[in-house]
Amino acid sequence: MNETWLTQEAYDRLKAELIHRTGEFREEVKNRIAAAREEGDLKENGGYHAAREEQGKNEGRIRQLEKMLESAKIGTPDIQEGIVSQGMVVTVHFPDLDDTETFLLGSREEAAHTSIDVYSPTSPLGAAVLGQEIGAEVNYETPSGKTLRIKVVSAQIYVG
Repeated sequence: MNETWLTQEAYDRLKAELIHRTGEFREEVKNRIAAAREEGDLKENGGYHAAREEQGKNEGRIRQLEKMLESAKIGTPDIQEGIVSQGMVVTVHFPDLDDTETFLLGSREEAAHTSIDVYSPTSPLGAAVLGQEIGAEVNYETPSGKTLRIKVVSAQIYVG
């Protein structure tokens, strides 16, 4: 099972979302479906179909939240000085493009609550830098199949 590292704030936020989706919101959607059913002909009932679609999305998100919270580790992983780890703000330089990028190496669930870009440790760039020392130069393959060279410039603990 994959671990998901979350800050306490993110864990609490996701737990509250799960409680809302399995309780109040689930009931609200169920009531909309029932009300739309009472209108009659379901084949041409847009309200019914929209509510059923919303119900499916809600149930999918509930499963996603349950799985994530079940495997969640709260805090930050063990961090070694000078080594890129989850929970760090990483700056990389692309020598061939003469460009620099700074991002948080962490869960995408953190992305909605931070102004910095977030890359998962399983993304191509995240996997390429994870475990690397500051100053390391590595190649990684982009989702489009292009190989890029990067140099790890810095890695600091994220303090939200």
